[in-house]
Amino acid sequence: MEKISTLQKILAFSLLSFFTASYVTSQITPPDFLRCLDRQPSDPTSPNSAAAYIPSNASFSAVLRRRIPNLRFDKPTTPKPIAVVAAATWTHLPAALGCSRELGIQVRIRSGGHDFEGLSYISNVPFYVLDMFNFRSVDVNLTEASAWVDSGVTIGELCYRIAEKTKVYGFPAGLYPTLGVGGHFSGGGYGNLMRKYGLSVDNVVGSGIVDSNGNIYTDRVSMGENVFWAIRGGGGASFGIVLGYRIRLVPVPEKVTVFNVSRTVEDGASDLVWKWQEFAYKTDRNLFVRLTLTPVNGKRAGEKTVLASFVGMYLGRSDGVVSILNRGLPELRLKKTDCTEMSWIESVVFWAGYPIGTPTSVLLNREPPKLFMKRKSDYVKNPISKPGIDAILKKLTEIEKVKMVWNPYGGRMSEIPETRTPFPHRSGNVFNVEYVVDWSESGDDAEKDHVERARKMHEFMTPYVSTNPREAFLNYRDLDVGSNVNFTYEEGKVFGVKYFKNNFERLVDVKSRFDPDNFYRNEQSIPVRK
Repeated sequence: MEKISTLQKILAFSLLSFFTASYVTSQITPPDFLRCLDRQPSDPTSPNSAAAYIPSNASFSAVLRRRIPNLRFDKPTTPKPIAVVAAATWTHLPAALGCSRELGIQVRIRSGGHDFEGLSYISNVPFYVLDMFNFRSVDVNLTEASAWVDSGVTIGELCYRIAEKTKVYGFPAGLYPTLGVGGHFSGGGYGNLMRKYGLSVDNVVGSGIVDSNGNIYTDRVSMGENVFWAIRGGGGASFGIVLGYRIRLVPVPEKVTVFNVSRTVEDGASDLVWKWQEFAYKTDRNLFVRLTLTPVNGKRAGEKTVLASFVGMYLGRSDGVVSILNRGLPELRLKKTDCTEMSWIESVVFWAGYPIGTPTSVLLNREPPKLFMKRKSDYVKNPISKPGIDAILKKLTEIEKVKMVWNPYGGRMSEIPETRTPFPHRSGNVFNVEYVVDWSESGDDAEKDHVERARKMHEFMTPYVSTNPREAFLNYRDLDVGSNVNFTYEEGKVFGVKYFKNNFERLVDVKSRFDPDNFYRNEQSIPVRK
């Protein structure tokens, strides 16, 4: 965190004299918030209020909405913040926190906005959004094979900046380039390199954070190992404002191989899906084969079927992956002509869904696609029987509009202890399930219909997935698994054990020491122990 100057740290610490634990109960107006910001110490070159947008500003709506990809939370009836603080310097952060305490309004921290339940930019109590959008530095150090990454950087930007400097290093991050690093890493972060190198957080070696009193901790030593442990998979927004991460780059070959081969049920997809389970998590860890199951129209009018797509990446040449698949999953009948060799950075573009040959500069596009969305998640501990697979495929055609994405585990994921980071879903998992429901029609009826379809498919999967607890993935935020209404330990435990299993109690202990007033909170934040 060399970029935080001594002056900035002095300013941050001086804010402590302005903070008060008392909360104002009268109605706070946006101008009140601006005046409060101007009372806080600031960088003379960047006044605090200059970073804030209030509803009377012409740019307020655009700034608020630019990082809201889920249209479910971009309606006229959606609760709006009193302001958006688009912080441009580190000193804007403690200044905004000072006003949180002085005025008694809640802060919601947004780095990318891909929170599927909108908790980073909506609240039912008076609040403001602290937007990390402007913190976009990526400092690559090839000598140490590391990089510093600000929280406001997107996955696409991170990968692009690494590739600007080297062709032989990459990073195991997510597959959607507009994801913000802050939320993605703090929830665990997985991608197509996880069977080789683990999660994003398994390759985070340093960080910085601002606590509720405005203190800036510039490294893991100053924040303490327990806090550093907690923000690598436990949800950073429960503990403070995560400034960024120091990451360890991982070796990648100059050429990788990608493929996308699909089969319908009529073409033998059921057998392939059944056999994929045994193959994908046990195979060579250089190979990642994601399976997507999508309900589609059949060949005859009114007929429905399921399209199973096997999308893979191999850290090596096409001859190698064809050989592996023809031995381990010969029913897929993968041919060399199905494969494309490319650089690692080109594969990032491929996985983002762009046509092969799209310039890698597309990764610098920070604007996420905007749709109505619902996500749910599950973990499968044992391969599902053939009758079970048949039943699942049939149910997908009955419910319709729900796509399932199955991500294989094994490899490095099975070697890392569950307690190494808060993310506990390690060994013992065959694959992770993401339930994907996207739609474009507006209106309450359309939303109710699509959300209910996701819930029905999730309920149908009960016999095939983890139990006691039924595990869920924090990055696929889902309020159906539990919600804090009164912010009690008992409420938090309902969803906490599903996201974190036995690591939940340690997270509560860290939270209770580092943020005893529960200043940083949302409907699925870690509670304090009272």
